[in-house]
Amino acid sequence: MLEPIRVVVAGATGKVGREVCRALLREPGFRLAGAVARSGAGRDVGELLGSEPVGVPVSRSLDEALARCTGDPPQVLVDFTTAEAARETLPAAIRKQMAPVVGTTGLSRAELAALAAACREAGVGGAFVANFAIGAMLMMRFAAEARRFFPHVEIIEMHHHTKLDAPSGTAIRTRERLEAARGDLQGPSVPVHSVRLPGLVAHQEVIFGGPGQTLTIRHDATSRESYVPGVLLACRWVLAHPGEVAFDLEEMV
Repeated sequence: MLEPIRVVVAGATGKVGREVCRALLREPGFRLAGAVARSGAGRDVGELLGSEPVGVPVSRSLDEALARCTGDPPQVLVDFTTAEAARETLPAAIRKQMAPVVGTTGLSRAELAALAAACREAGVGGAFVANFAIGAMLMMRFAAEARRFFPHVEIIEMHHHTKLDAPSGTAIRTRERLEAARGDLQGPSVPVHSVRLPGLVAHQEVIFGGPGQTLTIRHDATSRESYVPGVLLACRWVLAHPGEVAFDLEEMV
């Protein structure tokens, strides 16, 4: 029988981090080896999730979480924090031979390239994905296909009012794929409109226009549970592909 994948979650008390922790505790083949967060430090993850204690306390730092780990060292770091926190945590994890699975947005292209290079040099797999939802992956794929036929396109991304970055990482990645689809990387950038309002979760429309017609491709995430299957898939992928890096969920499917 295969040993479970040992995972540390950074941002464990956040909206997405909580869902990832629930999944790791529930799904066979995974073990929640540690949890890192600024809030809830010292408390048991299970209690924070409203269930029985699971023997995994929340730590303030990756080093603290690793010091608390028993048995074999963790293999994967799942990071859903902020760009500021990730700049410190991710390089440290890679140096410790932990494969990063990153949904944190706000990191620049140069920063992502440097992290990818560090993964390759360390011989660990890495996944730096703007959106782990399967529906969002399909939205970007379908939009890239439609772009071949429509020269006019704009993106509207809508998120909860507490989201820090705008435009979203999903919108930025969608724009990159739209521009690459027509080979116009040096041309005008595809416009992106950002909306931040209470009541929203994560939504995006890609609207194409042509003579006498429009085409709208839309994805709605109504719960952070939508990201979990993609995150678990990425955890498996990074261990199966040492030294390789993915920037889209589609590369791992």
